[in-house]
Amino acid sequence: MSTSSAESASSAPASDASPESALSADTTRFAAFLAAGFVISAIAYPYPAVAMWVGFVFAGYSAVANDSIQTLGTFLASNAHQKWWVLWAWIGGIFLVTVTYSFIQYDGDVSYGRLASKGFENAPTSFSFMQVAAPLVLLILTRMRMPVSTTFLLLTAFSTSASGVGKVLVKSLSGYVLAFVVAIVAWSVLSPLIKRFPDRKPHRGWRVAQWLSTGVLWSVWLQQDAANVAVYLPRSMNLIQFLGFAGMLTAALGVLMYFRGGRIQSIVTEKAEVYDVRSATLIDFVYAVILYVFKIQSKVPMSTTWVFIGLLAGRELAMLWTKTSPEARLPTVARVIGKDILFAGIGLAVSMLLAFGINEDFRRQILQLFGS
Repeated sequence: MSTSSAESASSAPASDASPESALSADTTRFAAFLAAGFVISAIAYPYPAVAMWVGFVFAGYSAVANDSIQTLGTFLASNAHQKWWVLWAWIGGIFLVTVTYSFIQYDGDVSYGRLASKGFENAPTSFSFMQVAAPLVLLILTRMRMPVSTTFLLLTAFSTSASGVGKVLVKSLSGYVLAFVVAIVAWSVLSPLIKRFPDRKPHRGWRVAQWLSTGVLWSVWLQQDAANVAVYLPRSMNLIQFLGFAGMLTAALGVLMYFRGGRIQSIVTEKAEVYDVRSATLIDFVYAVILYVFKIQSKVPMSTTWVFIGLLAGRELAMLWTKTSPEARLPTVARVIGKDILFAGIGLAVSMLLAFGINEDFRRQILQLFGS
């Protein structure tokens, strides 16, 4: 849940207040939050035992805010009628089960071995100011509704291997292409079947299927992306450290459910028919299968954001070609797909620039690569 959306929801304009004044107050509060965050980062970074937890808190909050659209966006959109705490109980419970299993099975590692891959296997023993404050940059991009890859923005700041980052990039781009192609094939076949009964209320079995598919997707996604926030912490946590990790993120999920996803949720809701539980179920199921394939393929981290926008892009094109969505028009679909790619590309560029500027090992290897 982004800070800006939380604040805008909690400070909704009264009947005698103008939208402009409410927006101004929201912007002021967000700026104050960022200023405080940067000050705290500046104070904490010289002390590694403190800096790792400050960085983790910022990373956990910002990653949940930005990445909520990937796994929970369609779930939130199609369950807007449900009480927030019901959604939290389901999502939070699956989170706790998933990370607890990894903690036990992988000897204190909550990333399912993702942080054991080359370049990420050693926990940081010292921090720079921008390594601690990097998640605040992610919050800024989230406020701009950009589907930024937290994998690139957070992990590259700590990678000790440029080739390791290269493997992450290759795996992420291949994820986009695979998701794009699979979505086109899947929705070309399935969309006409779903649209045969446009006026009939979905059978309640679809609701059960959606909750189950979301649960599976959420768990598989965590097995990929828990590394993005755990990168600040020891690779093998003790019980106290694990309880801090799990408790903070469970609370952040509660905030996310309460505010229904925040501003970044528009990345999902602007797509065609995501409020239909049948479409939401299919999106979650196909996404879960793709992530699982990449999970078993290698332990190299990847950007699930790129997989997600590839999935939505292929789905939009398939619905355009099969004429199963009255909202689908070529200029509109092209604009939506292009905007997602542009914003994700901007996020990647910002991530690489940050890594080059604040990660000495990464900078040295890049310069050597180009013969400087």
